[in-house]
Amino acid sequence: MNAITQPLLSFNHVGKHFAVAGGQLEAIRDFNLQIAEGEFVAIVGASGCGKSTLLRLLIGLDHDFQGQILIDGHAVSGIGDERGMVFQEHRLFPWLTVQENIALGLVNQPLAENARAQRVAEYIALVGLQDFSQAYPHQLSGGMAQRVAIARGLVASPRILLLDEPFGALDALTRQQMQEELLAIRERARITTLLVTHDVEEALFLADRVVVLEPRPGRIKRINSVDLPHPRQRSSHEFHRLRESLLHDLTADDRYLPPAPVQINNLPLSYLAY
Repeated sequence: MNAITQPLLSFNHVGKHFAVAGGQLEAIRDFNLQIAEGEFVAIVGASGCGKSTLLRLLIGLDHDFQGQILIDGHAVSGIGDERGMVFQEHRLFPWLTVQENIALGLVNQPLAENARAQRVAEYIALVGLQDFSQAYPHQLSGGMAQRVAIARGLVASPRILLLDEPFGALDALTRQQMQEELLAIRERARITTLLVTHDVEEALFLADRVVVLEPRPGRIKRINSVDLPHPRQRSSHEFHRLRESLLHDLTADDRYLPPAPVQINNLPLSYLAY
């Protein structure tokens, strides 16, 4: 893919270390990525490769890192309304209604009460929960609760939506339904999206590009363009081909391979067990 001439978001030589047991653990090394306005990018990798750490740096929760993170050429400095975040757990307040939980996303917005109520109603409709605006989290299914979390992340009209394994806690069927719902919401909201996930199929189904991270320290191994039209068919030959290619990228390193079987007299121990 050609270089993006005017990226909305840039990671420039980003590195991150953590203090561990009196030493320094290198979590991310020389991470470079440019994301265009309106693009959907997924970052995949094994647990512990630094995916969620990158989101924490971008959202502004951690300022102690090397390199630069820029939005429209300006360095990220603290939490800002141009970035919205959705976590793996919906993190809704159980004593607040759907409407009130979504309204929390506007807490720093200087809006009149009627304008605030109108904005919340728009995003309740965006995620299809008009009939549940006065419901409490315990009255919602897992998928519905996650839709509330997405609406809360979008209600302040951020330019960038950050998704940290947003469907990881859902069952397989609900997860697929929510992936399709996310694409529909993104199409309506026209928002730049950065997803981190360990699910290769999810990344391929959703993203325009998939960034494969190597672990410890996290660094880019490959960036793959996904030139498949939406809606994508998970059962298609091309989807399976891309899936196998990505899985190979993730597992080609010897650290991911299982140990060779123990052999006795040239026969695997597993064979002798039978």
